[in-house]
Amino acid sequence: MNGFIELLTKLVIEAGIGASHIYYRDSLELPGYFRPSKRWDFLVVVKNQLVAALESKSQVGPSFGNNFNNRTEEAMGCALDLWTAFREQAFGSAVRPWIGYMFLLEDCPSSTKPVGVKQPHFKVFPEFRNSSYAKRYELFCRRLVLERHYDCSAFFMSDPEKGLKGDYSEPASDLSFQSFANSLVAHVAAFSGRITQL
Repeated sequence: MNGFIELLTKLVIEAGIGASHIYYRDSLELPGYFRPSKRWDFLVVVKNQLVAALESKSQVGPSFGNNFNNRTEEAMGCALDLWTAFREQAFGSAVRPWIGYMFLLEDCPSSTKPVGVKQPHFKVFPEFRNSSYAKRYELFCRRLVLERHYDCSAFFMSDPEKGLKGDYSEPASDLSFQSFANSLVAHVAAFSGRITQL
């Protein structure tokens, strides 16, 4: 995921934020509400103001089922923790930050084949029945934004061998890197404009 983050760094700089305000190698901890702190993967912090935070995750087999549950619970928990800390003014002001989530899934038969569900008491939502883990991650990333836990999300898939050469696919146009980058750049450009006017 480092290649995506390095590209986002360049785009944020072009949008008017100085490189000294962008963090993706160190100083990535933010205070939480339910825990002392959480290490994010990319931060933009200007004049004691959190401008943007990014969580990036990936999954390579073989245990797609257990990891899917862990990844979804982790992403939702991080969002709840950050927004509650924001409500409690942990980040210095009332200016709302941009929060993004990127996910890269291994493209292989185990991630793309249909998977059954257990329904001993109640029916699961129909879109999850006989869906692959790839489809479930796509739905998850989309719903993170739909429910406003994150401002934007991106979902990629890649073959382990081709991925090393930079090859990847985007199963859903609304979860593309281009849309993700556009959303982040629009936010930081607007913030940069406000700072210039002060």
